Amino acid sequence: MIKYLPLSFIIFWSSAFVSGQFIVQSASPFAALTFRFFIVAICFLLFSFYFREKIIVKTNLAIQACITGILFHGFYLGGVFFSYSIGLSATLSALIVGLQPVLTNILSGPILKERVTFIQWLGIFLGFIGTVLVIGNDIGKSIPILGVVSTIIALLGATIATIWQKKITSNLTLSVNNFYQAFSASIFLLIISFLFEVPYINFDNRFIFSMGWQIIMVSFGAYAILMYLIKTGTASKTSNLFFLVPPVTAIMAWFVLNEELFVIDIVGLLICAFGVYIATRK
Repeated sequence: MIKYLPLSFIIFWSSAFVSGQFIVQSASPFAALTFRFFIVAICFLLFSFYFREKIIVKTNLAIQACITGILFHGFYLGGVFFSYSIGLSATLSALIVGLQPVLTNILSGPILKERVTFIQWLGIFLGFIGTVLVIGNDIGKSIPILGVVSTIIALLGATIATIWQKKITSNLTLSVNNFYQAFSASIFLLIISFLFEVPYINFDNRFIFSMGWQIIMVSFGAYAILMYLIKTGTASKTSNLFFLVPPVTAIMAWFVLNEELFVIDIVGLLICAFGVYIATRK
């Protein structure tokens, strides 16, 4: 069962890019994310009560979890959703944040003292090439600069969060850890929403279904798997899975959003999959 977790993570995480496009059509980006993580925080709090886990923990552990939540949910998802709302394509956004494994592998050596082998670097290179092949055809000519900047901020947020989460090796249980992360992110996003947008949410069927999917399958499914993989593996190997997210997202967009899928996309997906395999294998 555990060996299928990386595949499940890739599918669930990729689906967030598609469902996110629907969400920003019915709500302002930061208000939507505030709502999402407020619900997620409540659910993880209930899980903690159900399993009789200790909610009140040491201050330093709570702060560490909150920092991870703000980086992952606030900066990463906030940057991606904001880029959607101002017209940046999901494909270009996925390409930029797809650079996350490169940064993580570069930084995990000096910061986490992880040894990145030549084979891993080869896998990283192939994963990046495959991602560029898949996404390259879909980049539009009109690119909002602010959208690119916000996605770069998202990239930095995800990279720092991955290294931070691995470095602190939190002893908190999964439910308690995710409660603090989601709660801190909801407060952070609420502040950002009031400062940088006119917050609104239209609770139409499109928003309800897309948000429900992101809460259940992404926040409870993909993110819980990600935290487990970071804790049990190396930061560099775990981050390499992100190379598969843009190609898989392209396939999902082909089915759901009727975006075109070319032969070069299939070639890129195969190269990317091979690169991830050799970079993450034991």
